[in-house]
Amino acid sequence: MTQRSEPQNPGRRAAGTPVVRFLKLKLLALLLLCGLPAYGVATYWTSGGSWLPAAIYGLMSVIAFALYGYDKKQARHDGQRTPEKLLHATELLGGWPGALLAQQVFRHKTRKFSYQLVFWLIVLLHELFWMDRLLFGGSLISRHLF
Repeated sequence: MTQRSEPQNPGRRAAGTPVVRFLKLKLLALLLLCGLPAYGVATYWTSGGSWLPAAIYGLMSVIAFALYGYDKKQARHDGQRTPEKLLHATELLGGWPGALLAQQVFRHKTRKFSYQLVFWLIVLLHELFWMDRLLFGGSLISRHLF
């Protein structure tokens, strides 16, 4: 009988393992989390507001996704890393959907509790902003910020 040896690269996924675990569940969560901001942006736009929030969410999500990919590559090769403050800034400026997707695709920044805490607070802030805007006409948060 032979003993099973430890994998050569414990950080790598085994052959046949899905790239993203629980893909359907995570895509559903992403869609649900994006639903409120998407509805808020669409409502704002169709009521005569600017298309700029939609463009900002899209652009910042692409930038966040790219930054996560770059940071993961740098982490693997002991290169210069992307500062967490920059990653969080892109999330705060609307790139959190791209960041959430990138975390799963690249399996990056998913285990560091302090990072995840700030990330989910940013997501919560976006959700609260759109809840306030849609349900209360911006009377709770929005009017005090702008």
